[in-house]
Amino acid sequence: MERKERTFDVLGQLGSLRRYARSLVRNADEAEDLVHDALVKAYERKSTFRRGANLRTWLLSIVHNAHIDRLRKARSMSRRHDEAAVEMEPSMPAGQDHAVRLKQIRDAFFSLPEEQREALHLVAIEDLSYQEAASALGIPVGTLMSRISRARAQLREFENETSSVTHLRLIGGNDHENR
Repeated sequence: MERKERTFDVLGQLGSLRRYARSLVRNADEAEDLVHDALVKAYERKSTFRRGANLRTWLLSIVHNAHIDRLRKARSMSRRHDEAAVEMEPSMPAGQDHAVRLKQIRDAFFSLPEEQREALHLVAIEDLSYQEAASALGIPVGTLMSRISRARAQLREFENETSSVTHLRLIGGNDHENR
């Protein structure tokens, strides 16, 4: 009996589940709620887990399906969150150039369509194989590959657009040399 419990070790998967949930909902608190809901569903459906199957893929699939369920139930709330994200100030003060760049890259990633963002996240961040990611999303491998290709193309386009932007220089209040 103890050995059977070890094959269902969800604690070792929490990092992956949290990262994926954060990628889907873009909010740390909602991501925790999503992971909680998914773990409750996983526990309730523990008997459906096939022994020897990939627990991580199974749990990521449950997180994905829980997210889809939440979207269906709360479509208007999702729209409000997306509109609020668009309304946010496009830049925030940062002490380091790399912090600004990281924010730009994160914003570019989050601006991808949801289906592309979730596919790219599973393969590039969670390091799932194409087959595992397609299984977690419940889509054919070819569809997953197409979504990832489109996501990468959009990120390359973003990179090409931002690489032509020159750095701004700060002008001090009383320092007339920089004007």
